[in-house]
Order: sequence, then C-alpha cells, then structure tokens
Amino acid sequence: MTSGINSQPNIVVIGGGTGTFTLLRGLKNYTDNLTALVNMSDDGGSTGTLRDEMGVLPPGDVRKCLMALSDYDKVRDLFEFRFTDGKLDGHSFGNLFISAAEKMTNSFEQAIDFASEFLRVKGKVVPVTLDSVTLVIETKSGQVLRGEHWLDEVSLSDQKPTLRHEPEAKINPKAKQAILDADVVVIAPGDIYGSLGPVLIIDGIGEALANTKAKIVQVTNLVTQPGHTDEFAVSDIASEVERLADVKMLDYVIFNTDEPTKKLLDKYTKEGEFLVKFDLEELDSKHYRAIGLPLISKGPVKSASGDKIAATRTLIRHDSDVVAREVMKIYFS
Repeated sequence: MTSGINSQPNIVVIGGGTGTFTLLRGLKNYTDNLTALVNMSDDGGSTGTLRDEMGVLPPGDVRKCLMALSDYDKVRDLFEFRFTDGKLDGHSFGNLFISAAEKMTNSFEQAIDFASEFLRVKGKVVPVTLDSVTLVIETKSGQVLRGEHWLDEVSLSDQKPTLRHEPEAKINPKAKQAILDADVVVIAPGDIYGSLGPVLIIDGIGEALANTKAKIVQVTNLVTQPGHTDEFAVSDIASEVERLADVKMLDYVIFNTDEPTKKLLDKYTKEGEFLVKFDLEELDSKHYRAIGLPLISKGPVKSASGDKIAATRTLIRHDSDVVAREVMKIYFS
C-alpha cells in the first residue's frame, strides 16, 4: 500500500483505446504525476496500414493517450484530424506524425517524446513493450487467429481464450519501473481481449503488478461486448483480468450502477450489448473491495471529422471526473 501521502500521487493507467483516453482526461485534473502504459498490439485501421507499409510500431493508442494528456486545444485537434480522400484517406494526422518521427529518429520512444513536447503533454505515455509483435488468440476449440483485428470476427463467449504474442513480448523497463513506483495503478475499462489482455500477458507485467506497493484499481466496462463478454457480470470481468495477468492483484473494483436513457439502451440492446450486471453477493466474497457508483457520462460524444469507424465506438461512456475523484478517494483512504 501507499507509504506516505502525496498531494500529487503517482498514478499509472494501463490499457488502450477509448477507456484509457477517458480516464486520463479525468485524472490529469488531480495529479501531474500521471503515466499511461499503452497496448502495442493494435493492427487495424490507420495503425495497421502504417505498421504494414512503413514497418513502424503502432501509433494509434499512443496518439489517443497523448491527446488525452494535452491541454493544447489547437494542436490536439490537429492530431485528431483525419484525411477523407486520396491515399491518406482514413489516416489521422497524429498517427502520421508519430510514425514520421519514429522513422526520423529511429526510436519509437523518441517519437513519443517529440510528440509529447509538441502537444504540451501533462504526464507521460509509455509503450508497454518496444517489440514489434502480433497478438495470437487461441480458443478452447483449437482455433488460432493471428492479429488483433480478427477479434471482431470470432465468438469467444465461454471460451476464455489463450492470448500470446509472436514473437514473445518483453516488458519495456520504463513500464516496469512505472508500475513499481506507482501509488495507484488503474486498469482502464476496455476490450478485455483486444486492449487489456495484450498488455497483461506481456512477460514481466504480472510480476510487476504482484510486487508493486501501489493500490491496484480496476474500472469495469459499462456494457458487454457481443461474442466476447456476453452475460459477464462485474466479478467475471475482474476474474478474467486477473487470469490474463496470471496474478490476483486487484485491491478495488469500481463498477457502474447507473442506466443510460431508454433510447440509447435500446440502441445497444439491438446490437447485442447489455449493461454489465453487478453481482453483489459474489462481489462481497472477493479479495478486493467492490465500489458501485453512477458512472455514465451525461455529456455529448464528439468524434473526429473523417473518422470512418466513429459510429462503431461506444456512445455510453464513463464520466471521467466521477471515476477520477473515486480513484483519488481510494488513494487518500
């Protein structure tokens, strides 16, 4: 647990995608010591094309975290801008910037530092590995898929698949040290097998989580993911996170008790997505403390111009400030 109280706690957020972006946007208002550890297995969309054509490491989730930690509105909007025609159709400027900086410096970490300075980032963005890897998903039935993008094409319900990287991914030493030095580690909401799993299975992550003195907090997803977490309750998601990390490390689990508007809920239900159920009796028996709060944001969702997959991204989102305040409350408890 935390030794001594610091008004600017050292908070590490683990994940990738929209969930991590949302948490970082809230937490940066409460501490300057914020580190995002980012999934490096993304191989879809603009990121996948840049990986294939330029041989660079995936910039997409890194870009989102950098933007979340930036208060430089004009440049942040520029990084989010997506081209809508020509050979650059579908690419964000931020992805191109980071990939260009990597090619120029021959270092992905230097590219992140360059972009961080450009965006006036508050905090740090650290890739969990610097290895160029492919996510491999193996189901209990023996089906083997290579590439994170295949996750949308396969049903994993009741499968609890095995995840691995090819080649095996080693933890970035800076990521390991960030976990060991943290006061609080927050596992962000997100795709269990596409965002969280690829981080948690990296050699060295589980060991670091087991050895850190930080309070470890998981923020649970708001809705289930069709074909992946159908019928999952809060405790099921927490159990799967610990299975993938191969260590029982959670101290707190924050989950949602609120409901969105009926119109929005009906839209999700038609797509096979349902609010994650909170199984209170089961949660009371766990080794972690479960905290239920109304977490659904009431604010409008803004998508970047030209973002072709914006319509597939969640409209039910966490209230970043509510989550951030609860994380701070846990730190000071």
